[in-house]
Amino acid sequence: MTTRRLTTAQALVAFLARQYTERDGRRHRLIGATWGIFGHGNVAGVGQALLEAQSDMPYLQGRNEQAMVHAAVGHARQSRRLSAQAVTTSIGPGATNLVTGAALATINHLPVLLLPGDTFATRPADPVLQQLEVPYAGDVSVNDCLRPVSRWFDRIVRPEALVPAALQAVRVLTDPAQTGAVTLALPQDVQAEAYDWPEEFFAERTWRIRRPRPDAEALAEAARALRSARRPLLVAGGGVHHSEAEEALRAFADATGVPVASTQAGKGSLPYDHPCDIGGIGHTGTATADDLARTADLVIGVGTRWSDFTTASSTLFRDEAVRFVNLNITAFDAHKMAGLSVVADARAGLEELTAALGDHRVDAGFRAEYTSAKKAWEERVTAAFTAPDPDAAPTQAQVLGALDALVTGDDILINAAGSLPGDLHKLWRSRSADQYHVEYGYSCMGYEIPAAIGVAMAAPGRPVWALVGDGTYLMNPTEIVTAVQEGVPIRMVILQNYGYASIGGLSESVGAERYGTAYRHRAADRSFTGPPLPVDLAANAESLGMRVIRARSVRDLREALAEARAADVPTCVYVETATPDTVSGPPGAQAWWDVPVAETATRPSAVKAREEYDRQAAARRRHL
Repeated sequence: MTTRRLTTAQALVAFLARQYTERDGRRHRLIGATWGIFGHGNVAGVGQALLEAQSDMPYLQGRNEQAMVHAAVGHARQSRRLSAQAVTTSIGPGATNLVTGAALATINHLPVLLLPGDTFATRPADPVLQQLEVPYAGDVSVNDCLRPVSRWFDRIVRPEALVPAALQAVRVLTDPAQTGAVTLALPQDVQAEAYDWPEEFFAERTWRIRRPRPDAEALAEAARALRSARRPLLVAGGGVHHSEAEEALRAFADATGVPVASTQAGKGSLPYDHPCDIGGIGHTGTATADDLARTADLVIGVGTRWSDFTTASSTLFRDEAVRFVNLNITAFDAHKMAGLSVVADARAGLEELTAALGDHRVDAGFRAEYTSAKKAWEERVTAAFTAPDPDAAPTQAQVLGALDALVTGDDILINAAGSLPGDLHKLWRSRSADQYHVEYGYSCMGYEIPAAIGVAMAAPGRPVWALVGDGTYLMNPTEIVTAVQEGVPIRMVILQNYGYASIGGLSESVGAERYGTAYRHRAADRSFTGPPLPVDLAANAESLGMRVIRARSVRDLREALAEARAADVPTCVYVETATPDTVSGPPGAQAWWDVPVAETATRPSAVKAREEYDRQAAARRRHL
């Protein structure tokens, strides 16, 4: 047997550089690059290996370990999970900083390979720098924090253990039902240890991404249920995008006339101007979608995991006889809502369901009903987007309106947290399948800027926008430096409203009176009601190397956005937003969300909020 003598780290990098995916005849490099921040736990192992393998494995220098995972996740989502990136860190805080990003990746079913350094396997000194000691076990390290947020975890305590571990890691990364964060913890001494590896370990491998077909009996039952439904509704989730099932969904909608609502992850499955597209569903959804959901007698969930925002905390689907059909690649999600489980790839399942329905089409009166409601909602969107005074400061909705008037289907919008996801889900007019990129499985503040870098790397030449509020910006702005260093021309829009706007509104609704949600000086009574803090986020972004354009009015904003879109360097548009009012603000929530309110309180605001909470909670139901 031919062997090659390499260190464990060198062998791992060589192996990863030769892994490929293939779906529908298209081949992709699986691990296209490795993000890293070096420390004593990985610099002499993985760091040295990456130095030797520069031509085979590009290295990307990050500034924050969590942000590196976000960048890799953004890249994986834009690549439809067919390509991923690795992230290497040192031991200690470098490793624990991965946990949030790993949770985000796993919750959203997006592949990322984590390669944290670990303490010595041979224990020449105990403890070593940054080692966690626990009194009940000698084999625990901080990397064990990554176990519950990883879809596969292994610790490579001997070089030869890498062979099965690496193959299992890639199997999980490329499995459409199981993928998420994969962790290979690498003790620093094992990284540098040499071993005679079988040459076959480094052969090119192509992992074919399967498209499992639906069970014939389950498919026939789903078709019968749809034929007998008077008011069916399809809910498109992220699985539609992951499977590249948008055209299959369009064909289904064209053939049947079934209205299509979308989750945050599924928005854009149909373009906004498709006759069957009725927009977002749930707490942040449109009135059109939510009203139809309340009266639907059959709900077809495609690639959705039915989160509480989608179901309005189990208060949305109110018809006594409502039934669910769940087309999902994972049995775990397909069984939710007591639905008929159709376990299959989204594209394959939609194609077969459309064929099984033949010439079936929903009633013309039902189509006319939702078409009229869709038209009325679009008028509300236009009103929210329209700025009567172009010389006034824009509301947040008017910022989105200015962007809406500028972009084409080439542009990609990225957001994750704050009040923007709600406004975007209700208002944004998606023009292409991958334009809308809102991470709402974990809704992680600080995701937007690094994810924009990962997306831009996966979609070179396309305008990529990171939309961030001031709260999100302050969480994680450091990857601006990475964008500048790598020459990635992301566009960033900072919306400054001096506080946590989303949580402020929620705080008010639950009787907590916006306490602690504003970025303001403390007043004499120790409340946060003083003047805004003298924080200049535009100057901060500029100091990190970004070109910054300040917009003080709607007119300025339109010009600034156009200038940023045409830029070939990382560019920021900074705007202070006006407080929305009933005319220019976005429509409020069209469905409830369960955030428990204090059952007993002395302040009238909380007492009143509890009364409203009890009224709404009475509508909850379990679908059994």
